[in-house]
Amino acid sequence: MTKRKKQKPAPGAALPVDALFKDKRPRIDDFDFGKRTAAVFDDMLDRSVPFYAEVQRMMGEMAADFAVPGTNLYDLGCSTGTTLLQLDPLVAPDVTFIGTDYSAPMLDKAREKLTHAGFKRPHELVCSDLNKGVSITNASVVILNLTLQFVRPLGRNQLMRSIASGVNTGGCLLLVEKVLSPNSNLNRLFIKYYYDFKKRQGYSEMEISQKREALENVLIPYHADENRQLLLDSGFSACEIFFRWYNFFGMIAIK
Repeated sequence: MTKRKKQKPAPGAALPVDALFKDKRPRIDDFDFGKRTAAVFDDMLDRSVPFYAEVQRMMGEMAADFAVPGTNLYDLGCSTGTTLLQLDPLVAPDVTFIGTDYSAPMLDKAREKLTHAGFKRPHELVCSDLNKGVSITNASVVILNLTLQFVRPLGRNQLMRSIASGVNTGGCLLLVEKVLSPNSNLNRLFIKYYYDFKKRQGYSEMEISQKREALENVLIPYHADENRQLLLDSGFSACEIFFRWYNFFGMIAIK
């Protein structure tokens, strides 16, 4: 398959810097994906997710191998559209991209980025809440990139069954998540290493602490083995980890 030229950012373009938790807050509310978060989300991901660019690259090459002409590729929790843009030059042009997110400001940002990049392929951006279910049809690739961890645990089994039922035979799911270690000592160490990573990216102790508190009731990670079993129980036939960095992992599941 001939690869098309990858879109480049505008000359001199700079990401708005994530400073959401830089100032001391009198009260820490639950983390949300509203307008203020959407404005700095790309910088937040680059600085908060270890090897984020490499994971995007890996998902791109796997998606290119599994995407079938005439089918759909879903990015569930597409946020500002970064993954869709990364995949565009790699995937056959007659694969339709469908991005969903429950945050309207995130989708507004995604539309802005796709328009700026001259995004031409057939696509849809849909505002929907995965906690209320999802409709997947004729899918050769489905991506959940740091998304499942924000779905309420009681709804994850039904969500994954709905996803698996809409993936064609031979299609794949790409799942990237924060995970827990079943060993409490290792879990504490991995979290410590992660916060050390964030400090190296320029976040202060206060920023890390306040964001951790904001995410406490919103981001609920599983163990890696729990995610594997969830995928297998939902109808995928095989799973394999393709990325691991302490408490972050990526898994591919095949229908």
